[in-house]
Formats: sequence, structure tokens, C-alpha cells
Amino acid sequence: MTMTSIRKTIITMQGFYLLTFFAVGSMMPLLSVYLSEAENLNGYQIGLIMSINPVVMIFFQPLWGMISDKTNAPIKILTLTTFIAGSFALGYIAFSGYTAIFFIAVLVAIFQSAIIPVSDSISISYTSKVGYNYGNIRLFGSLGFGLAVFIMGRLSEWNNQVIFISFFSALVLASLLAWKMPTEKKTQKPNLLLGVKEILTMKKFLLFLIVTFLIFGPNLANNTYFGLFIEGSGGTYTGIGVAFLIAVLSEAPFMKAAGGLIQRLGLLRIMLLASGVSLIRWLLYFTEPSLWVVYATAVFQGISIGLFIPAALQYLRQITPLHITATAITLYSAIGNGLGNWFCTFLGGIIFEEYSIFHVYLFFAILALLGVILTIGLIQMQKAEQKKYIVTSG
Repeated sequence: MTMTSIRKTIITMQGFYLLTFFAVGSMMPLLSVYLSEAENLNGYQIGLIMSINPVVMIFFQPLWGMISDKTNAPIKILTLTTFIAGSFALGYIAFSGYTAIFFIAVLVAIFQSAIIPVSDSISISYTSKVGYNYGNIRLFGSLGFGLAVFIMGRLSEWNNQVIFISFFSALVLASLLAWKMPTEKKTQKPNLLLGVKEILTMKKFLLFLIVTFLIFGPNLANNTYFGLFIEGSGGTYTGIGVAFLIAVLSEAPFMKAAGGLIQRLGLLRIMLLASGVSLIRWLLYFTEPSLWVVYATAVFQGISIGLFIPAALQYLRQITPLHITATAITLYSAIGNGLGNWFCTFLGGIIFEEYSIFHVYLFFAILALLGVILTIGLIQMQKAEQKKYIVTSG
């Protein structure tokens, strides 16, 4: 394996993440606005459709993982699911009405749910083998997402169906790159059920899962409602794109700075800082601020997400035994990315219909406040353990 071939493979993977997240950024943040304006769906219907993806993720991500393990053909699965997910999105253009759109959203979500876990598995395996930083590959995902929302925000003012064409085009191109991804050798997987049984007896881990649910859920659901929030504040499609671009691109520098900050302040204090910033952001949005304030504070997403993710993953590795770390990460992803996202997206739709988009962010703020309180509880537990250790060892 030469340096030239390694570099070529790395560029292929970076291109895959760029295109995949460009596809997601093209459609998902603007889909709620499209459903409201073009399809005239109400808040309940929008909330239900937008919550399909995280619900499907909970159930189908493990299924795709099992299929990948069983067939030992992750490249074929990644290529096929990426292409099919993009193709089904064209159904949004071909069909209209709540029932048809609901069905299309389910089909897209089923195949889209395979893309990230399978590609992450391939990428992490390869980068570990060649000694390359996985973060330098995944970073292109954030770049693709931010650029997509900015570009599609402008193009959507010309034709709002362009978001589906972009989603389709980007995933078709990504499927071509997926075919050139490095093959992954089959490895022995831990017994998920046994790992779950052991890990659910750990009080600290359960508390951490609740914090993840309360903090990560609203941050992911914000991708659904941020467009409606900008629109409700008097913004345009272009304005939505600008705000998302600032928010998403601000994550990268804070992710890079997280390592030094964690060494200086500690994992839980960084998580507390990230949670506190989320709380301030959601409370601010509830007060119906002017657009310039929204744009100026979009960088808060970089602080909250950019710091919370690396700190949370390191804390997870710290508090769980090595032999069940993989199980712990699986549960962390399911609770935060899946269940928390679904809960906040679904209830957000009901609150949006009954009250306003601004009350959705009050709901997010309440959850974040609970997350801050529980994080403080984790800090106190850690202090008590350290004090007990000092007394015992002394």
C-alpha cells in the first residue's frame, strides 16, 4: 500500500462525505418549509413527516449493520443504498399530498439510514489501519452540509423543488465514490444484548444517556425547525442558507479546540459549557429576536455541538469497560441521534401547530435546562467518587 494509493483513497472518502452531507443539507433543513409552503401541510403533519428519519434510524441502522456483517459486503450495500435513497427522493416532485409524501419519506429514510453507519465503519477501519485522522475525513461532511444549505437557500427562491434534484444528484455521485471505497475486512462484533444488559446497570451511564437525549435531541431537531424559525422571523430562503452556513461551519474550529479545552477544564465541564450555550440559544430564540441577532448567534451551534460531541464520546469511553464500549456507543447514537431527535421533532410539530415556532424553542430550552441540571449532577457524582478514592487510598 503506497502513499499515493492511501492519499487517493482518503480523497475518495472525503469526496463521499462531502457529497453525502451536501445531499442531506440540500433537502432536510428546507423540507419543512417546502411542506408548509408548497404542500400546505399543518404542524402536526410536518412534525410527523420530519420525525420519520430519526425513528427509522433507531430500528434500521442496526438492521443494515447486521446485513453488512452477514453478507460481508459493506461496499455493495453502501453503493446500493446511497443510490436508492437519492432516487426515491424524486418522489417528492412526482407526487403530492400528505399520504404520498409520508410514504416517500419512509422509503428515503430506510435507505438513507444505512449510509452513515456503514460509511463510518469503513472509514474508521481504514484510517486506523493507515494511521490517518478520521476527523479530517468527517470534516468534509460539515463543509458539504453548510455549503448545501447556503446554495440551496438561494436556488430555492427560484424553484423550491431544486432541493430534491440536488439530493438525488449528490447521492448518485456519492454512490459512484462509494464503489471505490476501501474494502473492510469482517471483524468479530461484541454480543449487543449481553453488552446492553451489563451497561444498563451503570448509574452514571444511564444519567449520561438522559443528558444526551436532553441536549442532543433539540440540537438535531433544530435542523428541522430552524428554517421555519428564520421564516417566522421575516427571513427568506437565502437567509436560511446564510444562517445554516454560519452555524454548521462554526462547528469545525470548536471541534479542533475541544482537545485542549478538555485537558484544561475536564470532560464534564466542557459538556456543561456546551449544554449551557444550548440553553442560552434556545431561550434567546423564544424571545423572537431580530434577524441580525439570529445570524450573530448562529455560531452558538459551533460551541454547543462542536464541544459536546468530542467530550461526550471521550466521557463514554472513560466510564464504560473496554469490552462494552462499542455497545455503549451504539446506545449513545440511538438515544441521541434517534430517540431524542424523534421526540423533539415530533413534539415540536405539535407545539408549532398549537402555539408558534418560537414556543418550539421554549420547549427546547426546558429540555436543555434539565440537561444542564443533570450534567451538574454528574459532576457532583464524579467529585464524590474522587473524594471517596482519596479517603480510601489514604
